[in-house]
Formats: sequence, structure tokens, C-alpha cells
Amino acid sequence: MPVAANPPNLAITTLEDFRFGLCPKPVVCGRGVEIGTGNVVPEVNFTLSPIDINESTWSEIRSEYQEMIEGVCERAVDLEVPALLVEFETLPPMTVRPEWGAQITQLLADTLEKHFQKHGLISALRLTPNDTRDHIRPPLMRRGEYWDGMLDLFQRAPDCGADLLAIESTGGKEVCDEALMTGDLRTVVFALGVLAARDMEFLWGEIVRTCHGTKTIPSGDTACGFANTAMVLAEQKMIPKVFAAIVRVASVPRDLVAYRMGAKGPSKDCAYEGPYVKAIAGVPISMEGRTSACAHLSHVGNIAQAVCDCWSNESVQNLRLLSANAPTVSMEQLAYDCRLMNVANSHSSEDARRLRNLLVESDARSDPQAYVLDPAVVLKISKKIIQEESPYLQTRTAAHAAIEVLKEATDSEELRLSTREKKWLDRLEKEMESLPESEEELIEEMLSSDIAKKFIPGEYGITA
Repeated sequence: MPVAANPPNLAITTLEDFRFGLCPKPVVCGRGVEIGTGNVVPEVNFTLSPIDINESTWSEIRSEYQEMIEGVCERAVDLEVPALLVEFETLPPMTVRPEWGAQITQLLADTLEKHFQKHGLISALRLTPNDTRDHIRPPLMRRGEYWDGMLDLFQRAPDCGADLLAIESTGGKEVCDEALMTGDLRTVVFALGVLAARDMEFLWGEIVRTCHGTKTIPSGDTACGFANTAMVLAEQKMIPKVFAAIVRVASVPRDLVAYRMGAKGPSKDCAYEGPYVKAIAGVPISMEGRTSACAHLSHVGNIAQAVCDCWSNESVQNLRLLSANAPTVSMEQLAYDCRLMNVANSHSSEDARRLRNLLVESDARSDPQAYVLDPAVVLKISKKIIQEESPYLQTRTAAHAAIEVLKEATDSEELRLSTREKKWLDRLEKEMESLPESEEELIEEMLSSDIAKKFIPGEYGITA
């Protein structure tokens, strides 16, 4: 059973120290990019316009990535951005054929280096291979062609110019997907606290070993396939918002496994649970909010920015807008947001906290998913999470603490919830109270249920 680190205290212990641009364990990468030392760094991510990815279109695809990175760099230079982080998330065929992913990585790295030499643009490149293991169900998590392709691309990362290596891992997603749709918190806790945590230990062990001795820094993961799926379902009114908020907090322990295994940050931008990671592990975090509306809608557009160290657009397609292509437009939006935060930091810590508080206040009361990202709430729940030793117990505690906080906020009218949402909160609280004390007991229960048909126990180190 994987055992999570149990630090004596949070890395960030006070609300005064919990703000954007600063963290206890900053990261320096690429061509001198400093993350967490005082300035918030824009992180821009872009993807192709609709096109089939195959041999016949590959030349066109390379040209399109060249166009996108050139536009981003030129605008960053024009706006005198102090530092720039570019993320390349591979599309599935680029991980299945890792040489394709490596080629685009090298193209982007070469262009960033060119603009550094020509204009002094300080920059770094994050490579995020797509987790293709989920392409078959039940997935093979530790063997097979999809795992081999991912491992190959990990190993190519240092030589093709990746300064940071990340992933949006999917271990446990095959169990979690249906549980989200049915509001089954018990199975979600199993997926996150048992399966996902075990997969994170295996996967991040490999990533950290790959990066060891190279210039590539193992950065971080995200519960995108779990908590962001819940967020999108809640946005579409398919599941309760309180359920999505609880899933968000319950995803924190599986993320923490990456840092226990040696990840350094910054966390992935779509990990909205990042503030918890920052508070507990002290690493810098990348966040996204209103600037990611090009990729998905949410109710956390401002509050997500409150304690970020990188500020991202999630991902935008290369479409022509009135002003310029969409990646260039995203670059400008991120640059101005970061400029405002950095000016606040440069004036005084009080100005920075004032801006942080306004970002929080604008969202927190209106949605439970925003409320659990309030820095004060994050610190309160994080203190409870670190008291537990295993990812399962941490996940159970995280979910229970989230429910308690939401109920208290609702009772005090600090948070506005509909009657339907309140009823769901009561139901979820009762379900949490029936969760077993031990991981082994929950595993035994799941193996004797229909859930066992959805995953292969051995792929998670579980003996059936």
C-alpha cells in the first residue's frame, strides 16, 4: 500500500503568506524562468485547428505549430513579458507515435531558443504527454503498447528540449467515470484514494527516474479526468455542484503522491486543486480560470487566480480571430493578467493580499466549487488532510472535511445553495459516514462488487 508523506505542518501555515507569485519551494527552469519567487508567469497552451493527424498531414501540422509558437513569442516580446512558459500537450497520436511528439517538442524548443538569442525572451517549455492508457477498457496501466509509447516519449523529453515534464494521468478513471454520473461518492473515493494513488506512485516513479540527471524537471499532475470531469458535468447541470466540489477536494491526496515521489512543480494548470498542493507541499502551482473559457466554462474564473504562480489559458485552438490567431490572443490576455498581479506584488505584500482577497470575494459565495478554493478554506482543510498517513485515509478525510465546510458555510449563509444542493449535501454526508476505516476493507468490498469488472487489480498492485 502506498504511504503518503506526513509532514509536521503545512508548507504554508498562514493566510498572510498564501498568495500569488510566491511559494516556499520555487522552481528555476529553461532559459532562466523563475517560478514562485515573486512574479506570476504566463503559461500559454495551444492546439491544432481541426485536422486529421496522419502521415499525409504531418508537414502541415508541423507548419501550424510553427505558426502558433512564432505568434506567441512575437507577442510576448512586444508586451515585454518578463518570462514565458509554453506548454505542449500532445494529442493522442503524438504519444502513440512518440517520435511525432518529440518532433513538435523540438520545434517549439528551438523557436523559444531563437527568440531568447534574438530578443532575450526568457522562457521554458513544458511537455505533457497525453495519457493514452485509457484508450482501452479496462486499461493496462503498467504494460502494453500505450504504456510503451508514453515511456518512450518520457525518455525522449530531455533530448528534444523539454524543460518540464508533466502528465494528466488517468489511473482509476475507468472506475470513476460512471460513479460521477450516478453520484456515487463511495466509488469515487475508491477510484481516487486507492486506484489513482497507486497508479501515481508507479507512474511518477518512472517520470522522476527519467528526469534524474537531466535538465528536465518533473513538474506535476492533475486530477483533470476526475475533478474537472465533475466540474463540467456540474456546469451542464448533470450532477450537483456540491458533489463536484467534494470530488475536487478528494482529488488532492492523489496529486500529492507525485510530489512525494520527487515532482518539483509547477503543478498542471488544469489542477484546480492546486492551492491545496501549494499549501501542503510548498511547490509552485499553475492555475487557470477566466482565461480558460476558450477550453471550458466554470464558476471559478477569478478565485482560481488567487494564489497562482503561473497563470494559464488551459488550451486554445489555432483559429483566426479579428485581431490575430487565438494562441496569440491568449498570450496577450495572460500577459495583462500577470502584469497586474506582478505590479501588486511589487508595491507591497498588503497590495498583493488586497488583490487576492478581491479575486476570492468575487466568486466564493456564489458556488461551492469556488468556496472550497478560498485560501482560508484551503488551509483549514489541508491541516486535516496531512494528519492522515495513507492516500486512502487522506482522501476520506478530505471529502469529509469538504462536506463539513460546505455545511457550515451554508448554515451561516456565507454560501448560497439551492434546496436541491442542500439535500445532496446531506445525502453525501451520510454516505461518507459509512466508508470503512481501512483501505483493505474497501478494496475487499469493491472486488466483490460489479466495480471489479471495470479495472484489472494487478495493474494497481492489488491481489485479487
